[in-house]
Amino acid sequence: MIRFENVNKDFNTKGNTVHAVRNVNFEIDKGEIFGIIGFSGAGKSTLVRCINLLERPSSGKVYIGDEEITALSVKELRKHRKKIGMIFQQFNLFASRTVYQNVEFPLKGSGLTKEQKKQKVEKLLELVELKDKANAYPSSLSGGQKQRVAIARALANDPEILLSDESTSALDPKTTKSILDLLKKLNTQLGITIVVITHEMQVIKDICDRVAVMKDGEVVEYGDVFDIFANPTHKTTKEFVERTTNLCRVYDLIDENREIVRLKENQAILRFKYLERNISEALVSQLSRKFALDINIIFGNIEMIGDNPIGGLVSIVKGKSEDIDAAMQYLRDKNVGVEVILDGRNAN
Repeated sequence: MIRFENVNKDFNTKGNTVHAVRNVNFEIDKGEIFGIIGFSGAGKSTLVRCINLLERPSSGKVYIGDEEITALSVKELRKHRKKIGMIFQQFNLFASRTVYQNVEFPLKGSGLTKEQKKQKVEKLLELVELKDKANAYPSSLSGGQKQRVAIARALANDPEILLSDESTSALDPKTTKSILDLLKKLNTQLGITIVVITHEMQVIKDICDRVAVMKDGEVVEYGDVFDIFANPTHKTTKEFVERTTNLCRVYDLIDENREIVRLKENQAILRFKYLERNISEALVSQLSRKFALDINIIFGNIEMIGDNPIGGLVSIVKGKSEDIDAAMQYLRDKNVGVEVILDGRNAN
């Protein structure tokens, strides 16, 4: 549906060149929810604006379907943009227009009759569950309601692609979930391709099929969301993944020298990383029985990525040194990731 070929975008400011996007190559499939994640300044918002040419690449090509939009004339591009909707963090609604008028605005010049516009707006407001707010003004709406109006407006021209640029960043967690649920519903019901720009890995985990991770204008990792969560390879991706779990809290306890992590002889702190195929096994009880170990779980985290479970544990393990080593090898043979966070087996 969307394809980037060697896309670069540079900005020249006060004699300096900023390489906002650098040599980006990847594809977004038709009908999927695709995430682009990065910390502030990574280039993700600039990249998404290259999809509708709000930012024209300095070099490279962007394709929508089989058509190279970077080669279109201004007139052709204007027509093409109607098939690409966009929603933003700050909603960008007209304060002096009602909800109905905000949603109707993109239909100006569409050739539809007044009655056809009315039917379309009412259908969109029903789709985003705001039919009763048609005559309200944005100032009377909550943040979530404003974003629903913005989504309805973005859908007015029946776009094939919806770009979501940090659209939940200004919302509380409960409202964020409701907006993400709405986007998933639109994706399912309308078959619309959605591109989500965010700095929150939780958003990627909750809604996206695949993800591209950006740093300093480059895509440093790219693939299926479950695979990225299960086996992040780039430092930036690992940082994002760590932020969505409580397992990393153990490092704070160690830095603070808390009582619970002051190890005695024959103890070690281990971190286990489970994947889908072994998460349902009773591995802790197996280790305890098979290798005569005492296992005290400090932190645990089991999550769902789409329909697939993934998770891990941080535990204090006590036993003979050779038994702990054998247990770790047993887990690795079952494709469970094992990390020794702190080793007290040589303590006096």
